[in-house]
Amino acid sequence: MTLPTQRLGRSDLNITRLGFGAWAIGGGGWYFGWGPQDDAESIAAMRRALELGINWIDTAAAYGLGHSEELVGRLLRELAPNERPYVFTKCGVVYEGRDPMGPPLRSLRPESVRKECEGSLRRLGVERIDLYQFHWPDDTGAAIEDSWATMIKLAEEGKVRAAGVSNFTVELLNRCEAIRRVDSLQPPFSLINRAVGDKEIPWCEEHETGVICYSPMQSGLLTDSFSAERVSTLAADDWRRRSPEFNEPSLSRNLALRDSLRPIAKRYNTSVSSIALAWVLAWPGVTGAIVGARSPKQVEGWIDAAGVKLTSEDLDEISEALRRTQAGYGPATAVDLSQRRAS
Repeated sequence: MTLPTQRLGRSDLNITRLGFGAWAIGGGGWYFGWGPQDDAESIAAMRRALELGINWIDTAAAYGLGHSEELVGRLLRELAPNERPYVFTKCGVVYEGRDPMGPPLRSLRPESVRKECEGSLRRLGVERIDLYQFHWPDDTGAAIEDSWATMIKLAEEGKVRAAGVSNFTVELLNRCEAIRRVDSLQPPFSLINRAVGDKEIPWCEEHETGVICYSPMQSGLLTDSFSAERVSTLAADDWRRRSPEFNEPSLSRNLALRDSLRPIAKRYNTSVSSIALAWVLAWPGVTGAIVGARSPKQVEGWIDAAGVKLTSEDLDEISEALRRTQAGYGPATAVDLSQRRAS
């Protein structure tokens, strides 16, 4: 299958508009884990994504305390060089010496960034990371200018091909951009969490910075089969049990929004998941969306989104559903945003 591609900012990476997210395959046993996960099923899910045309995988050192990267590395070793996808990973969420079931340390100290990069290269079994990203802003007092200078040095050494950030504000983006261009931003963005549509995505569009959105299906809420009953069956160590969006009163509003997508999905003969993803991809300035899967079947449930082109009427219908259900937060459409700024 040939999927649409787009250049990631001003980098030399031409990526499919959907990418495979390897957060959940890190498994359980850590603060942001998804509960038990079968490794063979994880490998099969990534293989299926590549078979269907996806050309990049996004992971992080924190996912499963390195386990997700190890699984991606296993997959890479099984592939011929010309079959290998781009590999994106992240640093800055540190568990070393801390309780894995407690909150991690968010550290972008230069020495920590370099140490994490070396660890990721080893686990992935690669000589260069295609896109290396700061996972979260620093909480240790490290100056972002010093952290970003380390990222630039890693790129100069050939260990990093493109450099990006995740969960950064416009203020932090400006501070990095003043030193060296930011190739990409990875923010949370979905029909429920639309906050970065207000400032961060427009900043990226203005500065030709790529945007790869994570949690575009709100960690499973915007899928065809999710239900209120499903929450009670989540593993005890599944982080979603703590999330406000998976608890009342937000849960009912979110599921009502999901249900409002069903008529649109029926018109396109596709899944609700694919419509939720197509909405994210239709937002001006968005390069691609990171979509997780724990099995090949889950990949097949959303891959159609790459080919769905929502009309202005579809987008209006979705905007009305957002207003009616009062689900989530942030601008309902880019049109609303531009009108608000004009006033």
